[in-house]
Amino acid sequence: LAAELMISGHPMELMDGDAGHVPLTWISSLLDEVIKKLGNKRVFVLSVLGVQSSGKSTMLNAMFGLQFAVSAGRCTKGAFMQLVKVSEEIKKDFQFDYVLVVDTEGLRALELAGSATLHHDNELATFVVGLGNMTLINIFGENPAEMQDVLQIVVQAFMRMKKVKLSPSCVFVHQNVTDIAAAEKNMDGKRRLQEKLDQMAQLAAKEEVCDAECFSDIIAFDVQKDVKYFAQLWEGSPPMAPPNPGYSESIQELKNIILSKASQSAGITLSQFKSKIQDLWNALLNENFIFSFKNTLEIAVYRKLEVQYGNWTWALRSNMLTIENQLSTRIENGKLDNVELNLLHKEMSKTCEEIKKAMTKYFDDDRDKEMLVQWRGRFESKIKEFHDEQVRGVKRKLDEVLQQKNARKKLDDKKTEFENKLLQKSKELAHQLKDKAKDEEELEKQFNSVWCDWVNELIADTKPIEDINLKDDQLTILQELGIEWSLIAESKSSGSYKDISKTGDYFDYVSLTKRQELSDTS
Repeated sequence: LAAELMISGHPMELMDGDAGHVPLTWISSLLDEVIKKLGNKRVFVLSVLGVQSSGKSTMLNAMFGLQFAVSAGRCTKGAFMQLVKVSEEIKKDFQFDYVLVVDTEGLRALELAGSATLHHDNELATFVVGLGNMTLINIFGENPAEMQDVLQIVVQAFMRMKKVKLSPSCVFVHQNVTDIAAAEKNMDGKRRLQEKLDQMAQLAAKEEVCDAECFSDIIAFDVQKDVKYFAQLWEGSPPMAPPNPGYSESIQELKNIILSKASQSAGITLSQFKSKIQDLWNALLNENFIFSFKNTLEIAVYRKLEVQYGNWTWALRSNMLTIENQLSTRIENGKLDNVELNLLHKEMSKTCEEIKKAMTKYFDDDRDKEMLVQWRGRFESKIKEFHDEQVRGVKRKLDEVLQQKNARKKLDDKKTEFENKLLQKSKELAHQLKDKAKDEEELEKQFNSVWCDWVNELIADTKPIEDINLKDDQLTILQELGIEWSLIAESKSSGSYKDISKTGDYFDYVSLTKRQELSDTS
């Protein structure tokens, strides 16, 4: 049903405006159904991008006779696509069968606020520019500053998404420019636009280590041909004002430019368009980081801050390692028998103060301090969390050192106790056997007969080693000796491998001879 609607010229939702998500499964299934009904037709994808209420949908409706929703405020949510069939009279001049028009919601929407707006706008802009064979950049008035930040992110995202083969082009449309006859003013505006676009492309290229030198290296654009100035839509104040004929003339001129450029393009097939949506959207999800920023300069400032954060955390970590080594030595020498968190915080206090001062100086004195202020609280919290985590980690390690030292001391005490008891029992046995002092064989026989009983008596309270896994230990030892896994597997399959854990007597394979051939055990 959706495919039938799309073929008949009904706009279909491409990006969910509420969730900011492209439902790939649905879109792919829809396009597959369209291909079944129409065949794998070629389409020329024309997308539009601009701030809210700048006249995007009105322009497309006037140009192609479409019916995208128009009103003040946020009338379009997300992105919509609509098929426009190329008429039989002009079809011979083009290599495609349909123009696929992609209309988008306005950027910088008042309904969205804060970082959500940045992320949403930057992601949407990159998606529609990358998707289109041509994108109309719609600007209300002569000043392109409102679109500049968004275009910076688009350019940088394209540089990052090298795997997605993109060849976008764009045309800038300045709407509501009354004095369109002032050619020299327009030329000056075009020159400034070119300079700004090139500057942002160079900044983005520097960030991404790319050899692009100008905006047109990333997105095909000719400032002399690809900038249009539109008169206002109404002559006077609506609703009683009549439409301005100059607007219709500008629309027709722009349409001729688009069709002229389109005639040199083969467009893409519907199946290629489907793959492009999937590749582009997946690439966008992988490059999620970049869309949270206002522009390329902001990304550069954030990365510089991350380098500083790395220096601060290393200073903390380095100091903590030094303290850990010093306290470990004191524990081993018996000069410290307890480690309190207060002690670690006290040892770290000097370094912490130095880092706090360095952070304050950086955020207060850096030339980009106005931009840095938005991340100050977050990075101060991150430093505190890192410090606390390091202190807790060192406390755990030092407690383990104390436990091991106490365990060794306990074992040493037990060893001394066992030695004294065995020595005492030996003396008692010697006293009993003093009459047989000359018969060494008899003495050795008597001593061996009671020795095992003495040892078992002394270690009766000692818990045996649990969880012995001879099978795993055997494999581990063989691999540690350099026996490759493939050889072990081969010996298993041939039947020559002997599993010690399955044999009746462990000492069949572990002997006390001077030499044991490896092949005997493997």
